[in-house]
Amino acid sequence: MSASRTESQAAGGALPRPRIVKRAVAGNAFLPAELHAVTRRVLAARGITSPALLDTSLKGLLPAAELGGTAAAVRLIAEVMGRGARILVVGDFDADGATSTALALRALRAMGATDVGYLVPNRFEFGYGLTPEIVDLAAQRQPSLIITVDNGISSIEGVARAREHGIKVLITDHHLAGATRPAADAIVNPNLPDEAFPSKALAGVGVIFYVMTALRTYLREQGWFSARGMAEPNLATLLDLVALGTVADVVPLDQNNRRLVAQGLARIRAGQCQPGISALIAVGGRNRARLTPSDLGFAVGPRLNAAGRLSDMSLGIECLLSDDAETCAAIAEQLDALNRERRELEDVMRESAFDSIEAELKRQVGRELPAAFCVFDEDWHQGVIGIVAARVKDRFHRPAIAFAPADEDTLKGSARSIPGVHIRDALDAVAARHPELLSKFGGHAMAAGLSLSRAALPAFQAAFAAQVDSVLDAETRERRIDTDGELAAGEFNLNLAKELAAVAPWGQGFPEPRFEGVFRIEDRRVVGGKHARLVLSPQAGRGTVAAIAFGAAGEPWFAKAEHIHAVYKLDINDYGGIETVQLVVDYACAV
Repeated sequence: MSASRTESQAAGGALPRPRIVKRAVAGNAFLPAELHAVTRRVLAARGITSPALLDTSLKGLLPAAELGGTAAAVRLIAEVMGRGARILVVGDFDADGATSTALALRALRAMGATDVGYLVPNRFEFGYGLTPEIVDLAAQRQPSLIITVDNGISSIEGVARAREHGIKVLITDHHLAGATRPAADAIVNPNLPDEAFPSKALAGVGVIFYVMTALRTYLREQGWFSARGMAEPNLATLLDLVALGTVADVVPLDQNNRRLVAQGLARIRAGQCQPGISALIAVGGRNRARLTPSDLGFAVGPRLNAAGRLSDMSLGIECLLSDDAETCAAIAEQLDALNRERRELEDVMRESAFDSIEAELKRQVGRELPAAFCVFDEDWHQGVIGIVAARVKDRFHRPAIAFAPADEDTLKGSARSIPGVHIRDALDAVAARHPELLSKFGGHAMAAGLSLSRAALPAFQAAFAAQVDSVLDAETRERRIDTDGELAAGEFNLNLAKELAAVAPWGQGFPEPRFEGVFRIEDRRVVGGKHARLVLSPQAGRGTVAAIAFGAAGEPWFAKAEHIHAVYKLDINDYGGIETVQLVVDYACAV
């Protein structure tokens, strides 16, 4: 919810209220009787129907040998390590890329690689991926092997340039491949069309973790560690990086990813994490011992991402690589300052985007919302356009692309989508029909990046809207909020809140429980300038419960309503060491 915008204000009241739908519960759920009935209902609605599916131990992790390309990858790395030759990791400038880079360097060094460095493209100079320009820069360091992490599957020209320099290339990525693959020496990507690996949801950091575990097995079998008198490293110590990158990249938490995230969180909570992650948690004001996936997604990840958005992701990577607590704390403070700057830019750009869209909608009163939105402003910062696209997508429930100038002739775009519209496939279809419009693009179902000429923007807007319109059916167009039903009066309690928080790592594709109900507002006040602090009484039952609705102080219901229909999470408020239950209201309307 926005403090300055409401559904009823936008487009002269054109935005309809969302449809609130109770999730269907799978039948025959055989879950432990000691779990609360609400918890069993929530889990069954997510397909968890047996205790085995609740297991998040590492023993059930999919084997690295099942991930295609790992055998060729580890032989390639081992050969270069055996010669003592230089390995250069080329990363990406987001949190997934930063954690992937840090994990690769930490793992390789722990396994005895003697000459390992990294290079992360500055988005404002080189753009995304293993471009020919970044390869030329890498060649100055004379590596024998380039390992890409969280990028590379679309870097056909970059791999060709590496071959010209006599540099071998291993691509590790999770993004969708185009019709033509780069001629790399090895490729590891669970999302290749012919790849049989069961988990397609691995983030980039998950892919490189798998490659490193396969490498350790190979080196062990070759007698590498014993010949050097080395202790075999415990790569599970790097699962904090896997958890952070996986959650920050908003990939689906299938069972395999839930194992990775759960194990990483357990290590963080126990204080067994990289000093840089501890520093980022502290500067974000989170409690490390009770860290949740949402803390990683909304407090730690954005501070790490801020380096790549506004400056250089090398700063974030150094925070994750340093073992000195004071150094990490100092870098975390810099990242926090960058994140505050990012928020200020985001506020201005978001309001500008909303103003532009709402002005256009008011000129078209009575018409249905467009199938998609493309927004552009000459003054926008290209490091923040992804967030703006996400805000537009969330507000209007339509796929959205935000553009910013890259140079005098080129625009960079960042796309975000809604369930039911595969954004990369939409861009691929536009490129197939209009090959002259897009310079390049890449991504996956929910997010993508693209470049085009300024002159092509109007034609691209029309082609993109037409393509999305062709796949956007009536059900997909409707904004929908899924809930786990209502809570009875006696279920607003701390024990249930703790059980729900502890039972599984919630996240994308395995959504945190949300409930709905009608409440009477007993008390209301504004906190933090824009947040709504409430005391609510359930319609069915006695007693009251505290609630907070972030950013909702400007909503009409907050000022006037006596009763609201709310969608909320059951949360734990820890204030001064005293824990109480509270509701975090995600959506509300007057009734």
